[in-house]
Amino acid sequence: MSMHVANGRWVVWLSFLVAMLFQIMPLPDLFEPWRPDWLLLVIIYWAMALPHRYNILSAWLLGVLLDIMLGAHLGIRALSISLVVYVVVLHFQRLRNFPMWQQALMISSLICLHHLVVFWVQFVVETATFDVRLFLPAISSLIIWPWVFWILRRVRRQYKVR
Repeated sequence: MSMHVANGRWVVWLSFLVAMLFQIMPLPDLFEPWRPDWLLLVIIYWAMALPHRYNILSAWLLGVLLDIMLGAHLGIRALSISLVVYVVVLHFQRLRNFPMWQQALMISSLICLHHLVVFWVQFVVETATFDVRLFLPAISSLIIWPWVFWILRRVRRQYKVR
């Protein structure tokens, strides 16, 4: 294995680590419901860019780590993130060719799917009540997706991640 390939993997996993830190970073109570799904956005980007390397297995692993960090039931986010990444990997060629506004809408709908699956599993496992604020992260993720895409694309090209 060449050092070039190892550097590329290191950069991607570092981006996952930064996204996890953003995911658990404390926010004021006013902005907490609007917290974007940083980790999911980064996983979606890498699954679109390199679907042969970052796919369902890496999504499941990161979902389990996120469950551990959030203190949630083990496997809830792993299941939902894996489901979202499955859809992304299945349609990565279409998603790549969409204009940015359409790509952002698709990513937002996938984040809604993520939150619905998490809610459904929490409803089955414990008592959870539905709240419309469940979809606020999808709106904030819709707004920041172009910047996440642009930053990660620059990182991918600068470090020649393949």
